[in-house]
Amino acid sequence: MRKSLNVPCFGILCAVAMAVVSAGMPLRVAAQASAAKPQVERPDPWTSDQTVDPATLVKEISGPANQRPTIVSVSPHAIYLGGHIPGAVYEGPGFSAAGIESLKQWAQRLPRSTNLVVYCGCCPLVHCPNLRPAFRALQSMGFTHLRALLLPTSFYTDWYAKGYPTEKGG
Repeated sequence: MRKSLNVPCFGILCAVAMAVVSAGMPLRVAAQASAAKPQVERPDPWTSDQTVDPATLVKEISGPANQRPTIVSVSPHAIYLGGHIPGAVYEGPGFSAAGIESLKQWAQRLPRSTNLVVYCGCCPLVHCPNLRPAFRALQSMGFTHLRALLLPTSFYTDWYAKGYPTEKGG
């Protein structure tokens, strides 16, 4: 049985996405609904030095413009449209071959020394089908200052509900 969220959300698209995610299912477009559930890759491809927590990232994005990281979301598009980290670009979702290809094409133009943060937040991190493949793809491209934003529960719970800055739309 599906549960509904009893929390306010930040846009109709996000509400739909969060309802699907809260039911324990990754968000997919209708054409992908019959596809096999993406497998979560383990172990995590990042080290503790290659992670950032939300509070630390908030400080970084509030600092001098020339020191702010480049941020990329690999979440389902509905979550990004409903609310995302200010300045973040959307390249995803990370579970699909098309999403990874889009991410690689976008990242190809960046210097490999870019301060780069990748995040998802679609569901509990332990079950996220997007972040690990995206991180691995960027890692394989040789980025030397690549970090994963750790959102243990979801973007809504670990970022938005804490009042951290958010932009809407695409």
